[in-house]
Amino acid sequence: MSERVRPSKDKYYLNIALAVAKRGTCKRRNYGAIIIVNDEIISTGYSGAPRGKPNCLVLKDCPRIIQNIPSGERYDLCISVHAEQNAIISAARRDMIGGTMYIAGFEMETGLVVDSNPCYLCTRFIMQAGIEVVKFTKSHEIKNFGILELKG
Repeated sequence: MSERVRPSKDKYYLNIALAVAKRGTCKRRNYGAIIIVNDEIISTGYSGAPRGKPNCLVLKDCPRIIQNIPSGERYDLCISVHAEQNAIISAARRDMIGGTMYIAGFEMETGLVVDSNPCYLCTRFIMQAGIEVVKFTKSHEIKNFGILELKG
């Protein structure tokens, strides 16, 4: 019998973020974010339309796909709220201060894990929330992840 290898805490939390991403409603890429403070999950969020509004899966259309907009451009045409923003608005700032955010995402078409570093706008939201570290999937594998240090 082979010895069981426990995943590191970082891989554990990135896998949870990836599970959260599966709730996303984007036709192109879906992301999940979780906020951890003192080894506790404070909040989760995934990419999707605002509550009560139709999403791209229901509409069976995506304005960015229709216009052939490259990934990472023209977010103003996207109807989704980013996973990081949803995680932040679902928690009180006092509970996020000093925390770590984990972000993971995947391509809808291939199912491959994608680079999940936050966009510039989300980075500002994360800093304003008091979160100090962001860890995200990188290079199509959870074992290779990136880290942003946002403190001080």
